[in-house]
Amino acid sequence: MEGRKAPFMERQFHIIQEEQARLKMRLQELQQLKREFENYPQVPFLVPEVPLVFQGHIQQGREVPRSLVSNLQICYPLHGGSALVTFDDPKVAKQVLQQKEHKIDLEECHLRVQVQPLELPVVTTIQVSSQISRQRVLVSGFPAKLRLSEEELLDKLEIFFGKTKNGGGDVEIREMLHGAVMLGFAKDEVAQHLCQIGEFTVPLGGQQVPLKVSPYMSAEIQKAEIGSQPMPQSVLVLNIPDVLDGPEMHDILEIHFQKPTRGGGEVESLTFVPKGQRGLAVFTSESG
Repeated sequence: MEGRKAPFMERQFHIIQEEQARLKMRLQELQQLKREFENYPQVPFLVPEVPLVFQGHIQQGREVPRSLVSNLQICYPLHGGSALVTFDDPKVAKQVLQQKEHKIDLEECHLRVQVQPLELPVVTTIQVSSQISRQRVLVSGFPAKLRLSEEELLDKLEIFFGKTKNGGGDVEIREMLHGAVMLGFAKDEVAQHLCQIGEFTVPLGGQQVPLKVSPYMSAEIQKAEIGSQPMPQSVLVLNIPDVLDGPEMHDILEIHFQKPTRGGGEVESLTFVPKGQRGLAVFTSESG
């Protein structure tokens, strides 16, 4: 009985040893991935607050976009029968908002409209993951007056960096970026070798142009938090009836909200969107 147990126990011991070796290799692989990931972590950062101002610019008749936040401006949807009023003094806007409903007198009747504060959607926090590509490089340093079309430039770069004598290899992807070109190669070692060299002199447009080759880093937004930014100088006017044409209603609203007796004051800009229409109020930075 004991003789039969010995081979069985020996086999089990070898199985356990093999499993331990496999787990050890897997642990080493995971530790290596962790080290690589730590070099390019996900970076949460706060977006600096930018003072925004409405200067009366709207885009009429457009569909409301899926995202109302862009890099350079914020667009706020204005529905038919509404107006956006911006005052010179934020205190005036605060006074106007103390009265939720305003009565606007006309010659033969009066209108009742509602006012409310304006808050814009703004990105408050962005979390970005970045990673250096193994197969792609960024080519930069192009002179401003290079007399080549985009297609001609890409062709010449593909030919130059496709040659092994220049340290290159088969180009699979090429893309024009802002002031630079991204090239993707079939083999990882080509991109790494070019980045190690770093600087090349490339014949372009009848001249020898010094160019820089650097690693290509891709970034992806993992998470974005949207908050609200009050616009202390502006108010929204809602439920404006369709009783006058656009220019006439614009003038009536402007006169009303300039009257100190109504809590108003100097109007910097006013935009009115009649019933059945729509627009986007465009807010830009004060320095823009």
